Amino acid sequence: MSLKLYNSLTNKIEEFMPKNGKDVNMYVCGPTVYNYIHIGNARPVIFFDMFKNYLEFLGYNVHYASNITDVDDKIINKAIERNVSEKEIATEYEKAYFVDVKRLGSKRPDFVPHATEYINDMQQFIKGLEDKGFAYDNDGDVYFRIDKLKEYGILSNQNKEELEKGVRIDVSDKKENPLDFTLWKKTDKGIQWDSPFGKGRPGWHTECVCMINNIFKGKEIDIHGGGMDLKFPHHENEIAQANAMYGHHLAKYWMHVGRVDLGKEKMSKSLGNVIWVKDFKDDEMMAYRLLVIATPYRNSVNFSNELFDQYKKMYEKFVRGYKQAMLLIDLANKDSNLINEDEKNQFIEYMNNDLNTANVFTLANDILKKMNVSIRNKDIDTLVIETNTLKMIFDVFGLELNYKKLNDEEKALYNEWNDAKARKDFAQADQIREKLIERGLI
Repeated sequence: MSLKLYNSLTNKIEEFMPKNGKDVNMYVCGPTVYNYIHIGNARPVIFFDMFKNYLEFLGYNVHYASNITDVDDKIINKAIERNVSEKEIATEYEKAYFVDVKRLGSKRPDFVPHATEYINDMQQFIKGLEDKGFAYDNDGDVYFRIDKLKEYGILSNQNKEELEKGVRIDVSDKKENPLDFTLWKKTDKGIQWDSPFGKGRPGWHTECVCMINNIFKGKEIDIHGGGMDLKFPHHENEIAQANAMYGHHLAKYWMHVGRVDLGKEKMSKSLGNVIWVKDFKDDEMMAYRLLVIATPYRNSVNFSNELFDQYKKMYEKFVRGYKQAMLLIDLANKDSNLINEDEKNQFIEYMNNDLNTANVFTLANDILKKMNVSIRNKDIDTLVIETNTLKMIFDVFGLELNYKKLNDEEKALYNEWNDAKARKDFAQADQIREKLIERGLI
């Protein structure tokens, strides 16, 4: 069964067919670095890292880019508030972001472009749109002219008339159409650059198009991803610009990850109803990753302490079972890479069905049960195969199942403990057990 994915652009589940064989170009919208990330921001970070792992597991060569928006009104306002430069604000929160990324078990993307590195590219791009009649300059503010583009609304599946209904038209508005979006913003506040349009800075929607064009050499990429809340207007406006300039939709497949709500409401930094990733304890990070991965990626999540506790217990159960299994395997001096091929194929079948991770965790629970039966029966050969299979799945998911192999001294100590218990010398067994606890071995 080939990999099938839900394409937000067509609203269909489609067979994944990269444009260049086994090479996959993927871009995911990254953070605006003016604050720490909350657990909703973290969901795409976790999901697309896992998705890259799975594509590589299938044998694809994945080229993964995710940007840093380091110029924005929110960054400028915070810099003014603190009386520091925008660069200081952006650097501080970018550093904090990658600390959180690592603690969540995700890897740094292959490419991490910054908006401020692409100012010249964006100016040339905007000028190109203007030359084609898709952009217009009104006293230093440059807007994209949506009425010239027939397909506007293709991603959000709305026509222009429907979109216009909810837009308030300001009498002093400089736009030809209230839906026209900013490409270049005239400003005398905060960081700014000289341009053919006057001093100012780029609009948010243009940076990703220019970064993708630069990094991936002008090609339509395979996958563009992000949170569901970016679908409109951000991703819609990206598509509009790429369509106007290059005649394509920027990406063949568009993937959107559902929101994480708190108390059934959207999390918002401005409202303050957020849970910061930085506030999670180290031993909670993998539990949250498990929660994200086990939930169907297009569904929203209503986060609660009760829900989180369930996933903490689930993760602890897998870790405990894996450590018990590895301990027996270690003591038996077994070393094998064998896995259960039927279970591997089942894993692939579930994942190829639009990344059905919920079914994968049902499979993982079944594997854990087999491991526990093998532990009780001292069936080491079966235990090795099932334990390796569980580790294979968890490696793809980026979920840590840490186990430190025993050295000869530790193996001898374990054997002494088991001998003492077999002789019913419980006093000595308790003494040895204390030593094992002190070393963190049990």
